[in-house]
Amino acid sequence: MEASTPSYPQHVTESPGENAIFLVYTLSETPAAHTAVKDLCADWSGLVRSIRNRYPELSPNAVIGFGAEAWPRLFPEQPTPRELKVFNPIVGSRYTAPSTPGDLFFHIRAGRMSACYELAAIVEERLRGTVTPVDEVHGFRYFDGRAILGFVDGTENPDVDDNRYRHAVIPASAEPHFAGGSYAFVQKYIHDMAAWNALSTEEQELVIGRRKFNDRELTDDVKPLTAHNAVTNIQDEEGEDLKIVRANMPFANTSKGEYGTYFIGYASTFTTTRRMLENMFLGDARADGQTDRLLDFSTAVTGTLFFVPSYDLLSELGE
Repeated sequence: MEASTPSYPQHVTESPGENAIFLVYTLSETPAAHTAVKDLCADWSGLVRSIRNRYPELSPNAVIGFGAEAWPRLFPEQPTPRELKVFNPIVGSRYTAPSTPGDLFFHIRAGRMSACYELAAIVEERLRGTVTPVDEVHGFRYFDGRAILGFVDGTENPDVDDNRYRHAVIPASAEPHFAGGSYAFVQKYIHDMAAWNALSTEEQELVIGRRKFNDRELTDDVKPLTAHNAVTNIQDEEGEDLKIVRANMPFANTSKGEYGTYFIGYASTFTTTRRMLENMFLGDARADGQTDRLLDFSTAVTGTLFFVPSYDLLSELGE
């Protein structure tokens, strides 16, 4: 792919949506598995376009991504995206961001869960017998876009389309062959709701760094340096904010007492996401090395990095 070739990204800049299915698989080491994945790459654009045309009122969209160990196995003739590596766990004195396996990742969104199911079922049928499921999470919109913790999620996302594109999509100037692609990092967090709900609203606001009712950011003289939105707010050498595009969704298995947030961050460079995670789990120098206070109530149980090719590169991978 030449640097001048238009590279249309997958749906990495979309809003989190009303419903989502997140799927992570490992891939068997067989010729049949490789063929099934390549065939899916070739057809992916058409599958997504078909369901969008059938149910335009539901705004369905989907993303396919590849893990660091799967990429060279599936596409040995391709170079490897610069930052696509197996996620190195972040081990702090109190908290750990674990690394968990994953060769294939699917992020499916729609206005109704039935449309998500439709595409997820097609994926399962196409890959049946060639993959092993690692994780499946069904996310839902909670009231006005809040996490189960009760606070609005995703407030720090870039709020203009071109800004979202700039922060989430690899430019040709950075990685010409992978222009239009994105690095997707996923984590499943489980919340200790009993401990969280034992806090007063004012105490919860100090953990998050925002007002619970109206999502207004706390002033600097009130907000602790360990507040979640303080620790994850990072800048480059020129002082410009570095951002990622989050598509987090809450999920719950109430009979198991399991309540959580599925974090997903799309970025033009994983370095940005990694810095945010290190601030959270190792400590932010601005906060004297103290970790993100939210981790006292939220435990990361997965962590995997994927590369999301552009539609143009997907077609090439399917040849």
